Amino acid sequence: MSEKIIDPWRQGIASGWKVMDGAAQREDLRLSADVVIVGSGAGGGIAAEVLSQAGLDVLILEEGGLRSSSDFRLSEAKAYPELYQESAARQTVDKGISILQGRTVGGGTVVNWTSSFRTPADTLNWWRTEHGLAALSEEAMRPWFEKAERRLGIAPWQGEPNANNLVLERGCLALGLRHARISRNVRGCWNLGYCGMGCPTNAKQSMLVTSIPGALEKGARLLTRARVDSLSVDAGRQRISEARISLLSADGLTPTGRKATVAAAHVVLAAGAIGTPAVMLRSGLADHAGLTGKRTFLHPVALSAALMPERVEPFNGAPQTVYSDHYMHTQPLDGPLGFKLEVPPIHPLLAGVTFPGMGEAQAGLLRRFPNLHATLALLRDGFHKESRGGAVQLRADGSPALAYPLNDVLWEGVRRSWLAMAELQFAAGAKMVFPLHERARPATSWKQAREIIGGLPLEPLRAKLVSAHVMGGMAMSDDPARGVVDDLGRHWSWRNLTVVDGSVFPTSIGANPQLSIYAFAWRAAAHLAQALAPRSSPSVS
Repeated sequence: MSEKIIDPWRQGIASGWKVMDGAAQREDLRLSADVVIVGSGAGGGIAAEVLSQAGLDVLILEEGGLRSSSDFRLSEAKAYPELYQESAARQTVDKGISILQGRTVGGGTVVNWTSSFRTPADTLNWWRTEHGLAALSEEAMRPWFEKAERRLGIAPWQGEPNANNLVLERGCLALGLRHARISRNVRGCWNLGYCGMGCPTNAKQSMLVTSIPGALEKGARLLTRARVDSLSVDAGRQRISEARISLLSADGLTPTGRKATVAAAHVVLAAGAIGTPAVMLRSGLADHAGLTGKRTFLHPVALSAALMPERVEPFNGAPQTVYSDHYMHTQPLDGPLGFKLEVPPIHPLLAGVTFPGMGEAQAGLLRRFPNLHATLALLRDGFHKESRGGAVQLRADGSPALAYPLNDVLWEGVRRSWLAMAELQFAAGAKMVFPLHERARPATSWKQAREIIGGLPLEPLRAKLVSAHVMGGMAMSDDPARGVVDDLGRHWSWRNLTVVDGSVFPTSIGANPQLSIYAFAWRAAAHLAQALAPRSSPSVS
């Protein structure tokens, strides 16, 4: 495969792209730029391209290493330690929720499943009415969504859903539930089904193959294996003066002992909704309202597994192509937590740590792997008055952790979602269904499933909850008394600091957030480019 597919990074570096590896530095670095961008995921990648095209000198800092299509081998054992935070084993403080986040050049866009949704209209309306963000109407945001969709090949999936996704579609049809096809950011997709391990064909239009190369072509620089320890300030001028950085060894974890400092006219934070608040907390940079790191949301995900009579091969084919928002609209936005239904791919390693049971019991289940199916329910947190999310904290070594209390409002939503998913899976023809809970017995009928689910104790660690969507912690607002940044991501206190990742969202999105991050980052970066280089016209199409 590698002989047939051109690796754009090998070509680009050979042609003169300015890429530095922190692990290879033999002395401390002192760098400067017009704009330093911390993080290279959805927000950082878009900002880098827009600002570079405006003629600004841009330096991108990435904590992870550089991996490209030549490195992607569809191997869980290789991908998780190389491409994910904490080797795909990051968890909330109480270990109640496992969190999947990218940690590589391109961030989460390299390892996500390509699902792309615009910010739902009811979410935007809530932000306008409840958070004072009057500028964020559906009409005002449309051009930014359209720009991102054109640039990144985002369009509804035209191929036939794989057998795994057809289970969801079949169940929705049988029950009369609203459902639709998912838009994906791909061009020329090979339909492999291993999107979470990096795309070896460069079909996924992640930041790794689109905006970051676009920025490097315009002269931007990239420093990898560079962890931002803190930001220094000129308090008198209310400005960030420089970023202080530890360079990391080839394992991506151990400091080499070498340091870097970067002086820049403007700082863009795009380290994700755990990483960005952590940088601010390590730097001692509070906001007026004391909300930095607070109200961090996850779209907590509950799962239900099923044994199908036919082979669904959940590891083959485009991973997510069908969804249902039916249960997003069966209660008020600020009522009991609504949830979106989707289908995850299943691969052996993550299945082994996610599916309940141990020893022969689990081995017996996994021996029927080709017939296994899972449905996920993505719970919309942050709207109910008791759904307050979590808080980013710092461990003794300065690394971040997220405390996310699991309260009655969340658990009630989890139980409802288990019931909805079990009913749907039986309607689709499942022979056996069980929620992912350590005490769940397999059910062979919908009636039996209701009884089992009704008796399950709702406790952390017994119920398996996961998340791949971290949002909030640096929330937008119309007033520094109730938020950290304005609707363009500009920090209320620090005049030369802009945030362009999912941490700016005041609640969860209620949909997979990558397209929302792209659009909001583009809008913020375009305004920033005009402010820093007023004669430029950033118009990436």
